[in-house]
Amino acid sequence: MNTKRKATTVAVAGTAVGALGLGLLAMPAGAEDAPELPEIGAQQLVGSVLSAEPKAMAGTAEVDNELGLPAVPGVPALDAQQARVYYDGAGKGRIALEKDSSEHTYVLGDDALWSYDSEAGTATRTALPAEARQQPESPEAAGADPAQAATQVVEQLRKTSDVAVDGTARVAGRAAYELVLTPKPDERTLLREVRVAVDAEERLPLRMQVLTHGTTEPALEAGFTDLEFGPQPERLFEFSPPAGTEVTEQGAGEHPRDEQHEAAPEVDIVGEGWDTVVLARIPEELRQQAESGDGDMDMAAMLEQVGKPVQGEFGSGHVVETRVGTALITDDGRVAAGAVPEQVLREALENR
Repeated sequence: MNTKRKATTVAVAGTAVGALGLGLLAMPAGAEDAPELPEIGAQQLVGSVLSAEPKAMAGTAEVDNELGLPAVPGVPALDAQQARVYYDGAGKGRIALEKDSSEHTYVLGDDALWSYDSEAGTATRTALPAEARQQPESPEAAGADPAQAATQVVEQLRKTSDVAVDGTARVAGRAAYELVLTPKPDERTLLREVRVAVDAEERLPLRMQVLTHGTTEPALEAGFTDLEFGPQPERLFEFSPPAGTEVTEQGAGEHPRDEQHEAAPEVDIVGEGWDTVVLARIPEELRQQAESGDGDMDMAAMLEQVGKPVQGEFGSGHVVETRVGTALITDDGRVAAGAVPEQVLREALENR
């Protein structure tokens, strides 16, 4: 299989796992009896996850973003309540994110990726010529598929982790191995471990749990609540905009736009593994709107309420901390975020 096409198959849209590099997803888990499975080595399980061929499937993932970090103008956040995920096993896919009374739909067909927002009545068609059949980034859809999010986490963290298999689990009615990644001693992170339930038969990640120190309850969790493998109707991978939809055409490699048609912010990645930091800049127009009160939020007042003032070589700003991550928003509109202590964010900003 063409490697670019395979990468596209794994997820309809989105290559970033999220601002903290770990999905930014949470969902309630249902406990089921652990199945008996043959023993398997940790590295063998990791290898099988990363080399597994995508299969035709349909599934539902419940999603709840409870990070506690503030919404930042121009920086997309995943706030869907659940997602329906479909693949045809040959390169096409569909992800439908449900949000209250609206839905965001991403459809990857033969030659284009469609992004549709039912509430805004807008759609974007991104052409995918054969020589450039690699998915455009879509921060909102990133991580909506638990299998995609977990596979990326395993790929990103395996070199900086101690890896083990810790028993079995049953997720969405399917038997799974529990793969555990623990940060190596020199990693600077707020997290204790990431647990990935891997389907024993298909080697597809079914659930991802992120745990921090001081509690046995996952701080973040993403997983399928139902999942079926098998052929899917071809119509799922076709899209025709409803009448009255405002359609935007763009070429492969162009940056997607948000609901206000502003260009998505450039994102820079600093470091690797557990202490990865994501850097971005709030678009100037949105920052001015937020500061003047012309936008949907008073960003300065919000940061004063939920953050603490900080100063350093990077300038001045506010830090917002949660159990699983930290965000530093500077007064000149820069944003640094990661599953790391404040000092790591300071260093990332000061070295740029």
